[in-house]
Amino acid sequence: MRQACPVAKPSPHDHDHDHVPDPVRGHPHAATLRRLEKSSGRLAQNAIARMDEQLPWYRAMPPENRSWIGLVAQAGVAAFTEWFRHPETPRAISTDVFGTAPRELTRAISLRQTVEMVRTTMAVCEEAIDEVAAPGDEAILREALLVYAREIAFATAQVYAQAAEARGAWDARLESLVVNSVLSGEADEGVLSRAAALGWGSPDRIVVLLGTAPNGDSELTVEAIRRAARHAKLQVLTGVLGDKLIVVAGGDGDPMKVAKSLIGPFAAGPVVAGPVVGDLLSATKSAQAAAAGLKACAAWPDAPRPVLADDLLPERAMAGDRAAREQLVEEIYSPLEEAGSALLETLSVYLEQASSLEGAARMLFVHPNTVRYRLRRVTDVTGWSPSDVRSAFTLRIALILGRLSDSGQAS
Repeated sequence: MRQACPVAKPSPHDHDHDHVPDPVRGHPHAATLRRLEKSSGRLAQNAIARMDEQLPWYRAMPPENRSWIGLVAQAGVAAFTEWFRHPETPRAISTDVFGTAPRELTRAISLRQTVEMVRTTMAVCEEAIDEVAAPGDEAILREALLVYAREIAFATAQVYAQAAEARGAWDARLESLVVNSVLSGEADEGVLSRAAALGWGSPDRIVVLLGTAPNGDSELTVEAIRRAARHAKLQVLTGVLGDKLIVVAGGDGDPMKVAKSLIGPFAAGPVVAGPVVGDLLSATKSAQAAAAGLKACAAWPDAPRPVLADDLLPERAMAGDRAAREQLVEEIYSPLEEAGSALLETLSVYLEQASSLEGAARMLFVHPNTVRYRLRRVTDVTGWSPSDVRSAFTLRIALILGRLSDSGQAS
């Protein structure tokens, strides 16, 4: 009688092997991989519970954002499982983990908060190694988790760097649109919302600077303007359009002080500051005055740098700037005319007599002190002193334009 062959007793894991896909069965740490797969959901839930317990910012977030963070935690654990299954296969961890969340999440959650979230999730997984790993695989699983944590850290930095680059490029385009709208005179309510999105705080005093942009990378020029603005405690919107550098600056200082604090990044050549205005929509007036002044600067080679657009009124008027002509008439000729014919006549004669008090007095048949008194009144009324050579030139142009306006010849 033949002796029956002994039947081997089934291994406690044989039943599992019958249901395990071939890739898992052939894995060098198949038992650990199976246990990791079964535990992944629980590990993600524990990580979310730990965040709710230890991270105040997580508890304070809207439910929608907490839900997205939960998906990121689940994706992180799942991605680790797949990485442990095929550690030799290159994987885009940033896509596997952070691709589950919308791009807007990088605005709602700071990089520091994301690091805390990743650290918490990795800590929960590390604490569960002894429970999840098959006997003898604890060190293997711990080492794998450390390597994966490093990759997650790099992926986190990559995601936020890409988001910052995209946001920076978008902000640059948005800022360029705002600056271009201000310069072209097309500023509207949409410009206000775009400026607000860029952090513009609606200062009460705004001035526009215009000059030549330096050669080279325009981004470096823009960043130099921003550094100078931070040092001077100014808000700025700036951009390079063609060969021109435009700065819309807001703060408490007078326009010349603002211009001097921001002049460094401009290329050689004139820099013109427009008049102060009260809001961004009115900044188009300041920008257009600065643009007209920059165009007319060639007629005043000795102009200071920076120079106010209002100091270039006579050159702007002669170059065809209608706004400058109207301003000269409204701010100089009309007030003198309203003050009485004696002031206009005295100023005209004084200028014709090469700024000679005695010569003007003889022509007017009055005492030189009378001429001196009337000229002081001219300064009080207009803000321009006839005894100053530059002011006298401005006053002369204003008289010419005023007379042309009275005769209907001004265009």
